[in-house]
Amino acid sequence: MKKIDKRKLKIDPESIKVKIENFIRKKVEEAKATGIVIGLSGGIDSTTVASLCKSALGADRVLGLIIPSKNTTDEDIRDAKNFANQLNIDTKSINISGLEEQFESFLNYDKQIDRVAIGNILPRLRMTILYFHANSMNRLVAGTGNKSELLIGYFTKYGDGGVDILPIGDLYKTQVRQLAKYLGIPKNLIWKVPTAGLLENQTDENEIGLKYELLDLALYGLNELKLSISELTKELSISTNDAKRIMNMMVKNRHKLETPAIAKL
Repeated sequence: MKKIDKRKLKIDPESIKVKIENFIRKKVEEAKATGIVIGLSGGIDSTTVASLCKSALGADRVLGLIIPSKNTTDEDIRDAKNFANQLNIDTKSINISGLEEQFESFLNYDKQIDRVAIGNILPRLRMTILYFHANSMNRLVAGTGNKSELLIGYFTKYGDGGVDILPIGDLYKTQVRQLAKYLGIPKNLIWKVPTAGLLENQTDENEIGLKYELLDLALYGLNELKLSISELTKELSISTNDAKRIMNMMVKNRHKLETPAIAKL
C-alpha cells in the first residue's frame, strides 16, 4: 500500500508562481483578451489569484470586483479593498443585497428544504456581474477555486465555477497557503476562517466536516494514490464515515468539472 507522505504536499512556491503567471499570460493572449476580471472576497484564494494576475499582466490589466451581499462581513469588504489597494489594481464595489433579496422573494420556496438551492443563487448572480464586466472590457474571468474545492465539488456550478481560467485549480488549499506566504499575502488573510459567505455563519470546514489540513491529505490519498476507504482510514486515523463522505462528494460532484453531456446519435 502506498503511504501518504505529507512532504508530497510541499511545493516550491517560486517555480509554481512562474508557471501560473505563464499560464495566465498564455490564456489571455490566446483569447486575444485585454486582461482579467476577478471577484475579490477578502479571502486567501481571491487575493492569491489577484496577486498572480497582477504579476503576470500588470496592475492596469486587472479589475477586482467586490460584490458584497447580506451575509458579507465588513471585515471581508475591508480586507478586499485594502489588498486591492496594496496591489494598486482598479476595483469596483457592487452591493447586491437588495438584488439578492428581490430574487429570493420572487421565488416560491421552502427555506429549510431549499437551503442549498437558495445558497447557489448568490454566486450565480455574482457570475453574471463578473461576465458583464469581462465582456464589456474584452477580458477573461479568473476563478479562485482551489484543488480541494474542485475535487469535492465545493463550489456552485455556473456560479463561482463559471469562469474562464482557474490559476490555482491544481493547488490544494494548504498549498495555496504556502504560495500565499511566498507572495507576501498578509497573515490575517492566509489564516482567516474560510467561508463561502452564502449563508449566515457558514464556514467551509464546518460544512465539509474536516479541517483542510486533513482533507487535503485525504484527497491526496484518494485522488493521487488511489487508496481504498479502508486504506485511507488506517493511514490518517479518520473514521470510515468521514472517508466515505469525502469519496462520495468526489463521485457525486464530478459532473461539475465536466462539460455538459451530449447525447451521441
